[in-house]
Amino acid sequence: MNKPLALVIEDDENLSTIFEQALKMAGYKTDTIRDGRQALTALSELTPQLIALDLHLPDVSGEEILEAVRTNDRLKECRVILTTADARMGEFLEDRVDLLLIKPIRFSQLRDLAHRYRPDKKSSVKSAES
Repeated sequence: MNKPLALVIEDDENLSTIFEQALKMAGYKTDTIRDGRQALTALSELTPQLIALDLHLPDVSGEEILEAVRTNDRLKECRVILTTADARMGEFLEDRVDLLLIKPIRFSQLRDLAHRYRPDKKSSVKSAES
């Protein structure tokens, strides 16, 4: 079986590397994007099954990217994990994402929760209990 695609949209190089490795260990093939405009371009061409999305990105905000994902029929099955240090904004957007994780995020936390979102899994994640 082909691995599902996960995008890491995160401008912090260290965090994007950690998130990418966590998602690979969860069984995804990954691609990392560190710029909001590049993320929108990639999302016009790719159909990821999961996105780990930061809010504060260069050029285009994570909120704008989330809106683009949620209004695109081709991406309607895509799960979005919002990864942010901005708890207030994260809580404001919480009802539009599948999961909200407030930084700092543990490697094992992202790995385990992302694994539950794999398309071949029957169960869904209701909350991020750690």
